[in-house]
This record gives sequence, C-alpha cells and structure tokens, in this order.
Amino acid sequence: MGYLNTFKRYEMKYIITVEQKNDIIKMMSEYMVPDAFGMSTIRNIYYDTDSYRLIRNSIDKPAYKEKLRMRSYKRVNGDDTVFVELKKKYDKVVYKRRLDLPEKEAVEWLDGGKTPADSQIAREIDYFVNYYETISPTAFISYDREAFFANDDHDFRISFDTNILSRTCDLSLQKEAYGDRVIDKDMCIMEVKVSKGMPMWLVRYLSENKIYKSSFSKYGTAYKLYIANEVKLIPNLDEVKVKTVAFDKKNYYINKGGVAYA
Repeated sequence: MGYLNTFKRYEMKYIITVEQKNDIIKMMSEYMVPDAFGMSTIRNIYYDTDSYRLIRNSIDKPAYKEKLRMRSYKRVNGDDTVFVELKKKYDKVVYKRRLDLPEKEAVEWLDGGKTPADSQIAREIDYFVNYYETISPTAFISYDREAFFANDDHDFRISFDTNILSRTCDLSLQKEAYGDRVIDKDMCIMEVKVSKGMPMWLVRYLSENKIYKSSFSKYGTAYKLYIANEVKLIPNLDEVKVKTVAFDKKNYYINKGGVAYA
C-alpha cells in the first residue's frame, strides 16, 4: 500500500502553546511543506498488561522501553486499514515496526487470534504479545495532528498535536474520538523527528525563543491522570497534586472529573 513500515530516528518533544505553534508554522514555511494527509485526527489503542507493566516501566525512564498500539488516521470500520505498531526506544533512538491490515483482523490477532502475515514484523509482535502474556487494550488516546516534512529531506519531520483526549473504556477505533483532556486546550505537543541532525535554522529559532526539549508521553500522562483520579476516591481527599503534569512551569491539579487545571 506504499506505507513505510520501519523507522529508526530520534524524536524530540516540546510542550508549547497553540500561539507558539502558529508562529513556528509561519517561520518554517520556507523550509517545510505539509504532509499529504494534512491535518488528521489520530486514534490509538494502547495495549498493556493487567498491571500496566509497560507504561509503569516507561515512566521510570529506563534505557530501554517498548510499547504496542493499534493506530488509525480516521474513524474506521472493520475493513478499513489500521496499523499495529511495535515501538521501542533505546539510548534515545526510536525504532518503530508496524503492519497495516484491516481493523477486524488486527483486533482478532491481538486478542489471541491467528497471525495475519508471515513476516519478520509479525513475528516480533507475536513474541511481544506472548512474552507479556496478559496484553489487552487499556487506553484510547486521540489527538489532532498537523504534520510537515522538509523540502530537501523527507526523513526530517515536525508534527503538532493538539486536543489530546484519553479514555479507558469504549476501546475501539470504530468509535468516535472523545475522552478527558490530557493537556489544556491551549497547549500543544511539538515533535521533531530526525534520522540525522536538526537543521540550524530550527536550532537557532528554538534557542532564540527559549523553547526547550521536554519529556512527555501521551499514554504516560493519561495513565498518571487516571491513577490520580482513582486515588482521589479516598475519603476527605479533594484533590491530588500531580507534579509530572507540569506545562510552562505551572502546577496542575486533578479535579473530580479527572481534568487538569492550574
């Protein structure tokens, strides 16, 4: 189908405001062009063990971590193409392996069904599922993405994610994108993806505007919000301070609806 199914690259994340995002897009128009898909709403189903082993390990920031998800770029039906992705990170380098196949087949496969293809990537995903034993869908995370690639290097990409939502029920890519906000509606996650080095025009702009790299995981943040909300069920505990959810150096809290506020 023409999709690139293996990646090896560096990924750097920046937590910025929507206003900063708009300024950056204007600035980089000389160097980059929009992705062919334009803006899309990306939907993900994250898989984890019954004890959330994968995301708990990821939050501890080990040298090596891995995760499994199913992704689509629209609301799908059973015959529409989705991606089953095995993503690994070691020593700051991101490796991604994925298969594209009909949603119905992907769901049946990850639910313990027959392997849909005889390929190296399929065998790696099978090994992952068998190794962790209790793998199942645990979270739906969606976001609106604007993606761009460089005029002279299609391996250099920048994406902007807003309206990040999560939920732990109704876990299907056939459902609407809805859920609790993972970050404030005025905030954005910028991801810079490179296989080599970052161009000097971007380095200069980020430095001049004091935009610094940050560690941020959509699934990790959603997990922390979910756990904080569960902890709040303790009597007489009205709110829980979540130090890990800190955008532009503000302290955020979790209200009884599980929504972050300053």
